[in-house]
This record gives sequence, structure tokens and C-alpha cells, in this order.
Amino acid sequence: MKITTVGLDLAKNIFQIHAIDCDGTVVVKRALRRAQVLTFFKQTPPCLGGMEACGTSHFWAREVAKFGHEVRLMPPSYVKPYVKRGKTDANDAEAICEAVTRPTMRFVTAKSEQQQAALALHRTRDLLVKQRTQLVNMIRSLLAEFGIEMARGLHHALELAGRIAGGTAPNVPELAVRIITGLAGQIRDLQIRLTALEKELLAWHRTNVLSQQLSTIPGIGIISASALAASVTDPSRFRSGRQFAASLGLTPLQNSSGGKERMGRISRMGDRYLRRLLVVGMTSLVRRARTKPSAVDPRILTLLARKPARVATVAMANRAARVAWSIMTRGETYRAPAGLVA
Repeated sequence: MKITTVGLDLAKNIFQIHAIDCDGTVVVKRALRRAQVLTFFKQTPPCLGGMEACGTSHFWAREVAKFGHEVRLMPPSYVKPYVKRGKTDANDAEAICEAVTRPTMRFVTAKSEQQQAALALHRTRDLLVKQRTQLVNMIRSLLAEFGIEMARGLHHALELAGRIAGGTAPNVPELAVRIITGLAGQIRDLQIRLTALEKELLAWHRTNVLSQQLSTIPGIGIISASALAASVTDPSRFRSGRQFAASLGLTPLQNSSGGKERMGRISRMGDRYLRRLLVVGMTSLVRRARTKPSAVDPRILTLLARKPARVATVAMANRAARVAWSIMTRGETYRAPAGLVA
């Protein structure tokens, strides 16, 4: 019997295969070791293959597609309803095989190696920023135990640590001074690595046309633009900008029934990193609106006059996501409203 659809449950070493023919009859249902996966697809005639979108799925999608198969990635939350009973690899593979054939299923486009490399820069930078924040907070808490208050900001932490190492804080024991000095040294090392990563991101941004176009949107800088360009492979799979914003979790959750619409908080689904970058970027735009109102879109000032700052920030992030989708699908740059003074 000819295999028409294959569900592949990904793992580290033991993979599960569930294959059916055109009538839905199970043809293959077995476990494969990692080295056997590509051999199986190489020997199988071109067919439809399904996988759950995860960290390694983009690699496997590219490799399997080289043998002529049509590979589709699906969010795991959309596959879960098709699991009949029990959590096993075999049941997961069967659910994937069933879900990939559904006409209304939403799929994730496989990323290229270049996009994954750019995202590796982002993920590493994000990790180092978190570690730097942890070190600064550690220094702040240690100094607070000796009655020393440290102002917010990275430069304040490094400056104060330098003064303590120089002996200007006599109330701090020598042992604590050595510990704080060591923590400050780690912060400096992290700062050097962060600077190198940001130079790599800038170089990638300058070679990517889409990233440069996205950076023309107010509130979206090089970091956000390059993250969007590297994360969104096929923007045309979204029917509208609103659907793209919803995929980032920037639209309200609905709990409607009986003809009554009840709108809750934003769903916070999708890519948490992209959503955070957009919200942070719009927060900077809100601050700019308060210090230099003539330099921002008048609609932002109107929104801030009606809504709290945080609500307005999320609404602006939603709008920025829609504008980003429009730019990605049309290949244009952002056009500021008429009469806006830069």
C-alpha cells in the first residue's frame, strides 16, 4: 500500500512514526532511532508529513523536504485535541497524522538556517541581559544588608562597586568587598559580550532588506526589526494584520456566549519574545510622546488622553504588529502621517 500521510513525533533519540494510505488504513506504526529517520523518508515515496513545531522541528522539516515530501509544522496545542487517550509517543504520532490532514489546521512555516542563526543571536543576547540583571540585583541586595542604597541603572552599579573596591565604603567588610568586586567584574565581562552580539545583530540588519524596512516603524528599532524579520518566514499565511497581531497574543481573549460579547485581557499566546519587544518599543514611544509631543503620531496623544499608559502601550503594540505585517507583505516602508514633525 502507498503511504500518503506520515505523522512524526520528534524526540532526542527514539522517534515514533504513524503512516496511513489514501483510505486511512494504518500502514506503518513503529519507533525509529535517530539515525533511521532520514533513511525511512528517503525510501518512502513523496507524501504529506506532519510534525509538531518545536526547537528541532525546523531542521527535520528541511531535511525531510529534501526527499520531495511536503512537510507541515503545527503548534502542539492544536495537535493535542486529536490525542484519543493517554500520553504516549505512538498516540502523539497518530494525532499528528490526523491533525495534518485537517483543512482548517494552522501551520508554522519552517525557518531557514540563516533565520535560525539570527534568532540564536537574539536568544543569546536575551539570556545575557537576564544574567546581567541578576548580577546587578545581587549587588543591590548585598549592599542593602550593609545599609548602602544603590540607584537604579547599570552604570550606577558599576560605579558604586568601583568605589567600594577602592575603599570608600569603610562599613563594608573586606570579604563582602571582594565578593561585590567579583560580581562587578562578571557584569563588565557580560557587557563586553553583549556589545559584540549587538554588533553582529547590526551587521545582519544591514544585510537584510526586510529588517531595514521594519525599522522605519516608530518604536521598532534594530533589535525588534531583526527579530521580526528572522521569526516570520511567510507573512502571507496570515489573512490580515489583525490575525498576525493575534498570533503574537496582542488581541483580547473572548468569552462570548448567548449573543453577549465579553472581551478579557490579551491572550499572551504565540511568541513571547516578539510580544515583549513590541511592548517595550511602544513604551519608549509613550515616553517620547510625553517629552516631545510634536515628534509622535497625534493618534498616540489622543489614545493616551483616553486610556491608561499601559493599556495604550499594548494597543500601540497591536497596531505596530499590524503595520509590520503590511510592510512584510507589501515590501514597503512606513509612511508617517502628514504634518508630523520628526
